[in-house]
Amino acid sequence: MKNTTPTTQWIPLSYSFAFLLRSRNLLAWSAILVLVTAAFTWAGYFLTVDLVDSLTGSFFLIQPEAIGIWGWTKYLGWEVMHWGFLIISRVVAFYVAFLIAYSLSAPGYVFLSTATEKRHAGENFEPDAALNIKGLLIDLWEGIKIGIFGIAVTIAALIANFIPGVGQIIVLLLYTYYSALMFVDYPSSRRRWSLGQKISWLKANNKQSLRLGILPALLSLIPLLNIFFIAMIFPLMTVHSTLNFVAIEKGKKNELSKQPVQEE
Repeated sequence: MKNTTPTTQWIPLSYSFAFLLRSRNLLAWSAILVLVTAAFTWAGYFLTVDLVDSLTGSFFLIQPEAIGIWGWTKYLGWEVMHWGFLIISRVVAFYVAFLIAYSLSAPGYVFLSTATEKRHAGENFEPDAALNIKGLLIDLWEGIKIGIFGIAVTIAALIANFIPGVGQIIVLLLYTYYSALMFVDYPSSRRRWSLGQKISWLKANNKQSLRLGILPALLSLIPLLNIFFIAMIFPLMTVHSTLNFVAIEKGKKNELSKQPVQEE
């Protein structure tokens, strides 16, 4: 099969989409993952929203009277706080639900990422690390750490949203890089990378990480529809991130091989 991969280290989303469409196996597996991810996220989202509303619904039952300048000031402030809380709580509920769906469906996306890399690399595919109890425990622990890290990011985003002026930008950046981390997790976990190594990769490839995570982060901000949008694009973004991760790592190896060996 002729390799039509772009020569640059960045593979565009259009190429990844075409790559996915050319494989019936990848498409079939992606369709299954879309349904599973949407179901888990939908159920987790509404359970989380119901829980939040049951705990905080009484805070906004009595609205201040809009009488006089001070009354209108309090009323407008109440409206801003009310709608701000609704939006923030829904975004947070979505990410909590998605973290649950991400954890439950992770093995399926790891398989999709591995199948993508294997199809793309062909005979040059590097086999997985040896399957053993120690390796499985490492993978499990790394998955738990990413889930805990995601909760920390969600809490940080909730706090940052109240910062005047730049709060929303900070929230978007937090969710962007965490989205990139989730996608990079699939190909890097196959190489038994630690969470620290994955975060270091994001820092070293800052612009590429931003491009990988910005679309999912923006879609997550759309109430209700975010569940379906994320579920629909998650397989595509898994393929896209895997191809770019492999391309970047291959580029690094090629650069190192071209460097002259220094004699002692």
